[in-house]
Amino acid sequence: MLTKITLTLSFFIFIDLLTTTPAPPPTGPEKPKPSEKPKPSEKPSDSSYLIGVGRADCTGPVAEVPLMGYASPDQTAGGIHTRLYSRAFIVANNSERVVFVSADIGMVSQRLRLEVLKKLQTKYGDLYRQENVVLSGTHTHSGPGGYFQYTLFIITSKGYIKPSINAIVNGIVKSIDIAHGNLKAGRIFLNKGEVENSNLNRSPHSYLNNPEEERRKYKSNTDKELVVLKMVDSDGNGLGLLSWFAVHPVSMNNTNRMVSSDNMGYASYLFEQEMNAGSLPGQGPFVAAFSSSNLGDVSPNTKGPHCINTGESCDNINSSCPIGGSNMCMAIGPGVDMFESTKIIGGTIFNKAKELYRTAQQEVTGPLNAAHQWVNMTDVTVQLNATHTGKTCKPALGHSFAAGTIDGVGGLNFTQGSVEGDPFWDGIRDALLGSPSNETQDCHHPKPILFSTGEMNVPLPWHPAIVDVQIITIGSLAIVAIPGEFTTMAGRRMREAVKNELESRGSLGQVEVVIAGLCNIYTHYITTYEEYQIQRYEAASNIYGPHSLSAYIQLFSSLARAIAENKVADLPKGPEPPFFNNSQLISLLPLNPVDKTPLNTSFGDVLIQTLQSYKRGEVVEVTFVSGNPRNSADMAEKTFLTVEKYENMTNSWKVVHTDASWETRFHWNKGTGGQSNVTVEWHVPSTAHPGTYRIQHFGHYKERPNFLPVMKPYEGSSGSFEIYN
Repeated sequence: MLTKITLTLSFFIFIDLLTTTPAPPPTGPEKPKPSEKPKPSEKPSDSSYLIGVGRADCTGPVAEVPLMGYASPDQTAGGIHTRLYSRAFIVANNSERVVFVSADIGMVSQRLRLEVLKKLQTKYGDLYRQENVVLSGTHTHSGPGGYFQYTLFIITSKGYIKPSINAIVNGIVKSIDIAHGNLKAGRIFLNKGEVENSNLNRSPHSYLNNPEEERRKYKSNTDKELVVLKMVDSDGNGLGLLSWFAVHPVSMNNTNRMVSSDNMGYASYLFEQEMNAGSLPGQGPFVAAFSSSNLGDVSPNTKGPHCINTGESCDNINSSCPIGGSNMCMAIGPGVDMFESTKIIGGTIFNKAKELYRTAQQEVTGPLNAAHQWVNMTDVTVQLNATHTGKTCKPALGHSFAAGTIDGVGGLNFTQGSVEGDPFWDGIRDALLGSPSNETQDCHHPKPILFSTGEMNVPLPWHPAIVDVQIITIGSLAIVAIPGEFTTMAGRRMREAVKNELESRGSLGQVEVVIAGLCNIYTHYITTYEEYQIQRYEAASNIYGPHSLSAYIQLFSSLARAIAENKVADLPKGPEPPFFNNSQLISLLPLNPVDKTPLNTSFGDVLIQTLQSYKRGEVVEVTFVSGNPRNSADMAEKTFLTVEKYENMTNSWKVVHTDASWETRFHWNKGTGGQSNVTVEWHVPSTAHPGTYRIQHFGHYKERPNFLPVMKPYEGSSGSFEIYN
């Protein structure tokens, strides 16, 4: 959910951009020489696959970088709640292989995917390529931004931030490397079941505009089904879990400033901690991914929308309150705060996944297939019926886009459900940017256009035109890689269309189709044609117009048909997307200054000491003199903190928690004059063993001894303290 653009700030930026000379045409990445293809370490039997799983840290910078999702300029990173991981799954047979990656990020950008594929080609040649590699984001709204190459996202992420994209690219590639190195003969089992009390439709009035006959086919206005793949080796030992569920990871709301994997990441955390008993978070061989699905109109805030000033319900078509309007209408729950809500939603999903994993008996067998195309989504002709066609449009965002949602309001006087423009904002837009063309306005009707992004190309295009469409199949399982956020009914229509193509034309038998969301490139939301007419946030963010879903169904059906008829080789590749030069991608993130310490202190010194003792359930806090965490450029698989227990038997300290642990929180507090401090919290769990503990902090500070920046490491330690029953 890319909710609010701070329009006033953006318009100033627009003016500056409009005075900039348009960028030269992009050039494609230099194609590296392919290396020799690695050989599988084992040969699968006729009834098994080669299976590899891998996990790697992709957290990136945890200070000052905007968090990607809510698009709030005030929501910049200032610490760590949990680390972010890329989780890779490779399935291979004697002739083919497919890769699915689920990363704890807001979404996969086109630039990110192109960079990953470039590195994979360098390492593996054509073994892992655009056809058989799917990259999916969990859609956490608390991960660092700055990894996009299109202007709209550059504005909302303070530009193109190399430390951010490098961390994600390196994490994804490393997770694939690990999975490749772990390939072994194994088997896959599928199971599915419903998760209750974990999601609600945040645009029910849009959903109700779908045909009644269609709605009667389903008992809920959200998909509650959790699909689980259980992966085991040839001896039945667990290797990994790959799952899909439709819910927005926005339990951590837009006031949060800590990097966090949110509710889906917490489900992964719980499953991996249980399967990798005795290991620290992010360690151990078992990998569990909880991937996004058709979550476009699905919220985890199950108490629903209420006016935060009066407490009354605001579940109306405009999500507006009698006093304060749409800015007062927000959804909360189910917990007392965002941390408890994250824990409840993630824990509920985990518990169902655990049950489904334990009882999975339906084995997945059969061939592996992969089909991919690049498509110009601004110019797709859609066959609506036997006599009528429609067309997709150049990208544009409607007025309700700026209203945000009940999960994160927009902050200005926009409302959801707007089917008419606003003279004030339209006047500002026209004066600064020019008005949308008649062609674009007609194409997007009834959307009142706020930003005609498809007609804005300075300094770079504001939105993509070339989009990935992709399907991979593992036996009778088809994974549809959606380049954005499908609403509930949009996902249902897509599943039905792909299933019909695969079952009616091929030899796969009964097929299970899953929607994998936020894959390969981000194109905002995709609603049904009927939902589009209501013009709530999701429809206003449907950038290619009212026939977007029909176009995608047509395109993905073509891929499914090619797989079913064994004609994937005949599919046209399509127009390649742009790969802009690094010199064209600007950063709006200022350099951090030289770090300073308060008088008579050093980096790592304790400013506020712990108490001498605590009980389980209490919170240990300690504050250190710190440097800017941005100085710690490569912290992948490392930690800014440890909680350590003294072991009397060995007379040594043992690490029991890191900054990847749910129980710890790492807060960076920026002061003035280059000074800053770090507060570490340890929420002592009920399982903590009594004994002597300490907390350590690790970081880097910046100096300029000869006018050149130098980063120097430091560390600090709290005093020892006791934990009692």
